[in-house]
Amino acid sequence: MLHRPASELKDRPLHVALGISADKARELDTLARRDARTVEFLYGQLGSGDPVPLRLTLALDEGEATAGVMELRALLDGAPPVQLSGLASQLSHELRNPLSSVKMAVQTLARNTGLSERDQRRLTIANREVRTLERMLWMVSEYGRDSTPNLEQHPPRSLVQEAVAMVAQELTERRVEVRVDETPDLPRVKVDAGRLRPVLAQVLLNVAMGLTEGGHVEVALRPGPEGRVQLLLNDPAGELSDEERAAPFEPFECRLARGAGLSLAALHRALVHQGGTLCVDPLPGAGVVFTLTFAA
Repeated sequence: MLHRPASELKDRPLHVALGISADKARELDTLARRDARTVEFLYGQLGSGDPVPLRLTLALDEGEATAGVMELRALLDGAPPVQLSGLASQLSHELRNPLSSVKMAVQTLARNTGLSERDQRRLTIANREVRTLERMLWMVSEYGRDSTPNLEQHPPRSLVQEAVAMVAQELTERRVEVRVDETPDLPRVKVDAGRLRPVLAQVLLNVAMGLTEGGHVEVALRPGPEGRVQLLLNDPAGELSDEERAAPFEPFECRLARGAGLSLAALHRALVHQGGTLCVDPLPGAGVVFTLTFAA
């Protein structure tokens, strides 16, 4: 991001690393100490090229100074139109309450022991479709969201297990199991779990939908570069066309996401906002592998 290797930046003053004036660096330091967390937008002179627009987050985390730097051009790449952000917020507000009422009514009816087996099956289907609508609404909301994430430390395996729990009923109905292979002693990852879990859950379910009954979703947790953690998710039924390789996370276009084509775009946006990355590569023979890289 800063166009120089870490060895050249270690122990260097903030203004040197960011390519800004010393006075500006002192101002940022004062803001961070006073507010505990501050977000600033500035231009950094990185290397010999033109100034680069940056978003800088400075914070005091349990007394330790932390900084997150993001190049705005990377942040805005694939960002939703402003109109979609407003629509997502409005949809979330207008649809969640009536959807919750429908869900409660269906669950109340399902507890009626006098219903026939056919009616019970119908209520099971209705309940499943309500959950599908809830996830779709969350995808639209998360894709359009642009607020600062609340980053906390989480064990990577727990993050996967909690995501699996959110779609456990759908996985059970398809008789698909999620298997996690984890390298021992992985560091915790710094994420906004409340925002990331539902999106990751939908992507896991998308992969499961491409498997035959009794199949397995394979997840691997491995050490990543520079102390990070990577999650590798195999999708044996995934296909990536030549056109999609250039923009694999384009909303409503990518067949990898299945359904409305929004889950991968939402996952990509969530990871980028939390200092991570998402990439997809073809597997030998058939299928693709998704690589999620988290900040440690």
